[in-house]
Amino acid sequence: MKQGGVVVEDVPAPTVDKGTVLVRVYHSCISVGTEMSGVRSSSAPLWKRALSNPIEVRKLYDRVLSDGVLNTRELVRRKLQTAHPIGYSASGVVIAVGEGVDDISVGMHVACAGSQAAYHAEIVCVPRNLVVIVPDEVALDEASTVTLGAIALQGVRRAEPTLGETFIVVGLGIIGQITQQILRANGVHVIGVDVDQDRVKLAEEHGLKYGLTCANDEMITKAYQLSNGYGADGVIITAATSSSEVLSCSFKSCRRKGRVVLVGDVGLNIDRHDIYAKELDFLISTSYGPGRYDRCYEEQGMEYPLPYVRWTENRNMSAFLDLIASKQISLKSMISQRYEVKKAVEAYNALRESTPRPLSILLDYENTNQEIVRTVHLGRRRPLKKGVVRVAVVGAGGFATGTLMPIIKKMPNLYEIARVVTRQGHSATNAARQFDVPEASTDFDAALSDPEIDAVIIATRHDLHGPMVLAALKAGKHVMVEKPLCLKETELDEIEEYFSAYNSANSVLMVGFNRRFSPLVQTIKSELQGRQSPMIINYRVNAGYIPSDHWVHTHEGGGRNIGEACHFYDLFTALIKEKVTEISAHSIEPRTKYYCRSDNFIMNLTYADGSVAHLTYTALGASSHPKEKMTIYSDGKVIELEDYRCLKGYETKFSSVELKHVEKGHREEIEEFAHAIVQGEGTPIPLWEMFQATRVALKVQKAIFTGEEAEL
Repeated sequence: MKQGGVVVEDVPAPTVDKGTVLVRVYHSCISVGTEMSGVRSSSAPLWKRALSNPIEVRKLYDRVLSDGVLNTRELVRRKLQTAHPIGYSASGVVIAVGEGVDDISVGMHVACAGSQAAYHAEIVCVPRNLVVIVPDEVALDEASTVTLGAIALQGVRRAEPTLGETFIVVGLGIIGQITQQILRANGVHVIGVDVDQDRVKLAEEHGLKYGLTCANDEMITKAYQLSNGYGADGVIITAATSSSEVLSCSFKSCRRKGRVVLVGDVGLNIDRHDIYAKELDFLISTSYGPGRYDRCYEEQGMEYPLPYVRWTENRNMSAFLDLIASKQISLKSMISQRYEVKKAVEAYNALRESTPRPLSILLDYENTNQEIVRTVHLGRRRPLKKGVVRVAVVGAGGFATGTLMPIIKKMPNLYEIARVVTRQGHSATNAARQFDVPEASTDFDAALSDPEIDAVIIATRHDLHGPMVLAALKAGKHVMVEKPLCLKETELDEIEEYFSAYNSANSVLMVGFNRRFSPLVQTIKSELQGRQSPMIINYRVNAGYIPSDHWVHTHEGGGRNIGEACHFYDLFTALIKEKVTEISAHSIEPRTKYYCRSDNFIMNLTYADGSVAHLTYTALGASSHPKEKMTIYSDGKVIELEDYRCLKGYETKFSSVELKHVEKGHREEIEEFAHAIVQGEGTPIPLWEMFQATRVALKVQKAIFTGEEAEL
């Protein structure tokens, strides 16, 4: 999906990761409601989308203040041009399984769910908890509706119907059609309501006893007539409308102490009088079931114990397929149309233009065993000029595409980006198209074996840094890696040993410790040159709150001390230029799980010359307060740096310097990396300084989590 339209593109196939399953897709099901809603919203004017999301407007305003209008406008332009994969229900054959997956094997027929994985694509990489085995009695085309079936099943579970009750299903799209069949399988009397007579007739063909195409008031009357005057025991709403009238009529159709479950998307202006006197229960059904929107379950493979959570997303998916296998659910006539995937644009146009709208559409894929393509060529590499470094950018997240790549693209005399490598092919292709890069890939090893690529710039999640750095060095590539260098002492030891044993000068290694290259820090270094006595540095970071389930706090990120505070340990060393001799660190003991241990801590370093550096790192402060402030005391001077924009000096050569925008040294560090490669003058940051900053971060981590004093 791109700028309000649907496009079909060739992108690199994903690679299988730990805890995932790689599937060659045979069929995928287009969700008429959810996907078309996304397509419509993406085509809305930018101002209209902005008004509906004021938080993003505030972020944009803050970006303008820090980066300026032109840079922010360019960022917005790139985001608007980004293509997003769509689809979340598919079926196919397993072609590979990742580490840790031992109950699914190559060749099995499976069904997949998840808007973050089960795209409309020939090959998808899906987390294990979003994959189920398809019973032999179920055809793969029917199995591709697994997500829609699980959504319907979860709505029924939330309603808790009992044998002999009367329920109304409002909205007889495909989820409503499946819902009424599940209710009947539970021994429930079902009343189906839809404004479309054809959909009512289809439900009746599948066993619906009472089908209504009436107005709202008439629905209420019929509900009481068909339930011996009591009113419905429950209503399940699977309709989609901006009106709140559907909800009001559903409440009015219920008996006392009945329940209404919302599965669809309707207006939510609730009149208290509709629910208070009857003491009704109003419930929301969240998509496929327990586990939805929980990263630990969906992406990290954490299972919910069956005795405590009987029905999860995965178990709902399996149960739905079992209902098809036992013929309690029939999908006959519900698959309205089918298209080859290369004609997907026609399929979505049919959803927009056809009257009546199709219930569901399947995309079919050529199920031949064609070669898996993990590098897509979008153009030709340009002849390389002398003194230009050809790089592969590994990782295309927000920092890479919002900061690093725009800077690199403005340096054609220093760099050519030859390839973008990511886990997911669509993100690699997006970044490659945005920055006019000729190749998009999901194959890191192929980039390392490419003799024309001089260097790799690694901007992946933190847990991949150490292994990727070592692999790239061994492949003879120059490496720039975003901080941190690594997350484990064993990884740091291996990198240090590599340089000691094999490569003291051949490859340039640079960690993205950009702050030392900031123009204002360069002014400070010049002022401190030739100091006569030890110095004291106080650094305060008003870091802001990050939710405890954010990836930064997980094994992928390593926590905020290793992931961000390493910047400041490097800066201290850059200014003091001495070895650290003592480390002391203490963290606030979190009383709740709202904060993590590495959110709030203080740290002191003592250096060989007697200098002392102190860091206060906290997520407790106000967001309106400046984020970073450093104060230096040295030889009768005081220097204050605030947010890399304002510099003040007392008894110094300068008194005050203020920049138009925040300048944290990203452009300068990228320039230095290229110069080091071309000129062969060694690393821009001495290896021992990068290793020291990393080791300090690892030692501080141990201290704040164990309470023990850190030892070098």
